[in-house]
Parts: sequence; C-alpha cells; structure tokens
Amino acid sequence: MNQLIDLQKIDVELAGFDREISEQQQEIDNRQLSIDEKKAAIAECRERVKDLQKQKQAVEIESEDAGARIKDRQNKMMQVQTSREHQALLKEIEENKRLVKESEEQLLTTLEKIEQTEQEASELENLLRGEEELLTEETASVAKKIKNIQKRRRAVAKKREQLADELKAPLLKRYNMLLVKRNGLAVVETIDGVCQGCFMSMPPQQYNEVRKGDKLQICPTCQRMLYYQAEECEEA
Repeated sequence: MNQLIDLQKIDVELAGFDREISEQQQEIDNRQLSIDEKKAAIAECRERVKDLQKQKQAVEIESEDAGARIKDRQNKMMQVQTSREHQALLKEIEENKRLVKESEEQLLTTLEKIEQTEQEASELENLLRGEEELLTEETASVAKKIKNIQKRRRAVAKKREQLADELKAPLLKRYNMLLVKRNGLAVVETIDGVCQGCFMSMPPQQYNEVRKGDKLQICPTCQRMLYYQAEECEEA
C-alpha cells in the first residue's frame, strides 16, 4: 500500500508540473488573444473609414448637384416672363440651398467621424505594437520557464517509472485506470470513516479494515483505493 501512496504522491506532483506548464502557456495565449482582438478592431476601424469616405463622396456629389441646380435656376430667372414661373424657380433655388446646407452639415459630421475613427485605429495600432513586443519577450521567457519545468518533470517521471515497475501488473493497471477516471486521484486517505476522494462515509467494519492496512480496501462509492494515516499522537 505504501508503494501506491508514494505513486499517487508522484502523480499529484506530475499533475502539478503539467498544470504549471499549462498556466505558463495560457499567459502567452491570453496575450495573443488580446493582440488578435486589437487587430480585428483595427480592421473594423479601417472598414468604417472606407464606408465613411464613400458617404463623404456621396454627400459631396449631392452638394455639387444642388449647387449646379441653383446656378441653373438663377440663370433661368433672367429669362422667365411670368410671376408664376419666377416663384417656382425661387422655390427650387431655396430647396436646393437647403440641400446644400444640409450636405455641408452632414459632410462636417462625416469628416469628424472619419477623424475620430482614424484616431481610434492609430491608438489601437500603438497599443498593438507594444503588446507584440511584450509577446516576443514573454514568449522567450515562458519557453525558458517551461523548459526548466519539463526538466524537473522528467526527473520525477523517472522515479514514477521505477516505482511503477515494482507494482504487480494488475494492480498498476487498476491504479492507472482510476487515475484517469477519478481526476488524478486513485489513492486517497480515509478520515473518521470518510473517503477523502468522494467524501462519502463507509461502513464502520470496512473503516476498521482500512485502519488495519493488511489488505487493499476500495471505497464503495467511488472505487478509489483507500489508506489510513495514523496521527502522530496515535502512533506514539
């Protein structure tokens, strides 16, 4: 049983190494995600600028057309002979002047939006450059950290191989199966008749058997292998 307990401790340590590597890599992934999001935001800004430029061109054309109509109607006023025609032309001139004014206001608003969007894109690009520089630095740093963790992990994994070779094949097979099915915990302690894997109580008689430690005991609820760790005062 002591071999199984030691093997479980080693596997917990190995899982800790794997978790540490994953956390280090996650930092890089998070940084890359932030960079990708900024790139997407910059692309969106550029598309908005394109759309606004198209709107600006359309407004400018509309304003030019309205201005041309004003000149045309003003020239025609020199040729009209009736008051009715004169009033009609005046009405058209006023209407086109209104269109010109609205176009100028719309053009001003569009130019402001273009400026704001370009500024937003520029700020994002500055942030992006900074984050890309950080990513390059962090990638090198994290690679070094992961290399050191993997070195320590290999040393512990070698101990695991040696210890696993000492166990009988059926017992090792059962242990490995439980390790996968029970989230990395195949061997657990019992405290006051409670399995520390699933935290369910076991029959008193079985708890007594676990405390004896003379044969393998299995949790009736989660099927983990059980052991009892006597307290120091109890051992004394």
